Amino acid sequence: MAKSVFTADYEAFLELLKERRNRAKITQVGLAEALVTTQSSVSKVERGERRLDVVELKHWCDALGISFVGFTRELERRMVN
Repeated sequence: MAKSVFTADYEAFLELLKERRNRAKITQVGLAEALVTTQSSVSKVERGERRLDVVELKHWCDALGISFVGFTRELERRMVN
């Protein structure tokens, strides 16, 4: 099995992360402030250079004001399988 960062499914994950941040009208800087991290860290995640674990993803969803369950449902719908 290939590392997940090199798959279409991971690309869908990154696309959905960025889409939801943009839909929330939150900049990378604003998200970083909400997460108490740096803009560079947010950028690295969105570019696939740094992975999120499930707990971090929950924090991102909270910071964006979106449902974690709703996010994962949408991701599952977009995944190639």
